[in-house]
Order: sequence, then structure tokens, then C-alpha cells
Amino acid sequence: MDWERVRIFLEVARAGQILKASKNLRLNHSTVARQLSALERSLNTKLLERHTAGCTLTAAGESLMVAAERAESEFIRVSSSISGANQAITGTVRVGAPDGLGNYFLAERLGMLAAKHSRLLVQLVPLPRTFSLSRREADIAITLDRPKQGRLILAKLTDYTLSVYAAEKYLAREGPITDQHELGGRLFVTHVEDMAYSPALDYASVLGRLMSRKYECGSVVAQMEAIRAGYGVGILHDYAAQRYPELKRVLPAVRFVRNYWITSHPDTHETRRVQEVHRFISRSVKAERASFVSE
Repeated sequence: MDWERVRIFLEVARAGQILKASKNLRLNHSTVARQLSALERSLNTKLLERHTAGCTLTAAGESLMVAAERAESEFIRVSSSISGANQAITGTVRVGAPDGLGNYFLAERLGMLAAKHSRLLVQLVPLPRTFSLSRREADIAITLDRPKQGRLILAKLTDYTLSVYAAEKYLAREGPITDQHELGGRLFVTHVEDMAYSPALDYASVLGRLMSRKYECGSVVAQMEAIRAGYGVGILHDYAAQRYPELKRVLPAVRFVRNYWITSHPDTHETRRVQEVHRFISRSVKAERASFVSE
């Protein structure tokens, strides 16, 4: 069996589209299609059902994908072992992280790591509702919930807190907030409810019962900017809000505690590049743990 054809098949299976896989592989669309057809002929079986909107795996295709991912993992492991004596850290590591942590903590620090290692490509991506470490959609994932399924390397990264904030100019204009009852009639800047992908995001319902006027934003950054601009009151990550002196914490008795978990896949965790990034993230968070939890 030609491994190059299997590698192309694996990318198509993951992408769900020949066109998208072609872009990822940097190959011509027709070349990818020809290689897939050649692989199917060599195996005398159909691996993919091709549709206008994309491709779906047949039963044979699913079996081959499992075997191909196992082989790919072994190639990665052996490659890392062979090059272990080389001091340079090379290759790509994709880190999936929630919006808040990604933008207000990891972006700067992973940039520092990337600048230090010229042959290491670090990709910081927003964590989708569903993802697969085994399909290399991420090498390291930081989640709000403790993963319950799958073969994973798992560790608690840190607790973190969220509090109620408003901009200083908003409080000067609309009046101070010293009691929850003073929230009535205020604009609540919060997340879009049907986009909340984790039960850990349900903290907004506490204030939502008191504030009928809402401005819903699809990202933590958008919420932060609207609150900083002085348009309303919202719940923000303390480690992020502390960056902006114009933000004032109100209702100190209202505080929410959540967790971050860091996970990686056993097949790639032992590679030097993944270990280096995993260790760097864990150490960075540990060094600044005090900023994650506000009293």
C-alpha cells in the first residue's frame, strides 16, 4: 500500500472535502482526486462516498482511517525519537483554547515561545464546540470541563475566577452599584446564550434574572470592549479585567469559580515539540496563578 496515497486519504477523511484537503496538502484538487481513486483501485474497495457538499467515509474507509491514524502516530513518535538528540525543537503544535484564556493570556506567552524557537510553529486556535485530538484538530487542548471520554493525557491547569465589572466612566454617568437590586434597568453585556458550548458558562444566568436589558456578544473580547467603552455591566475573567485600570469590580460578594483543564493525546504527547509547549503552558500558568484567582 502506497503511504503517500494513504496520507492523502487521511487528510480528505479529516477535512470532509477534497478541495479543503487539497489546500491543506498544497496539492492540486485533481491530483488529490486521482490519488484517492488509485488507492481505491489498489484495495479493490470504495473508501469514500463523494457528494457535492463533501465526502463521507464508507465502512472500509472508517477502518482504513483508524489504521492510518495509528500508523501516523507511530511515524510521529519514531521521528521525534530519532531527532531527539537535536537541540532544535521543530514542527507544528496546534493549541486549542477558550476565547478568554487564548486572547488574554496565551497569545502573548506563546508568542514568546515561538520567538525563542525559530523552527517551531505554534498555532493558537479558538476551541470549537467539538474537536478531536486523535484527528490532529489540536495537539493540546485547554477546556472548561474535565473531559470524560477518550484516551487522553489530562491535568487540571488552574482554577480561575470571574467577577462583575463596569467601566469607571459608566459608574460616574449611571451611578454606583453597591447592591444587586441596583442592577435593574442596567444593560447586561453577556455572551450569546445559544452559543454557550459548556455548562461552565452558565454564570450569566445569575445576573440575567436581575437585568432584563441585554447586549449579547459572541466572544469574550467583544464583551470586554463593550464594557470598557462604558455601555453596560458584565461578568469578566478577573485575570483579563485586571489588565485595564478603567474597569472597576462591583458587587465583590458575587464571584464565580471555574477550572481550566489541559489535555493532549498519548500518541503525540511524547513528541518533543508537544512536550515543550505543554510544559511551557503549565509553567506559565503556575507562575502567574495568583492572577487567575481573585479574592
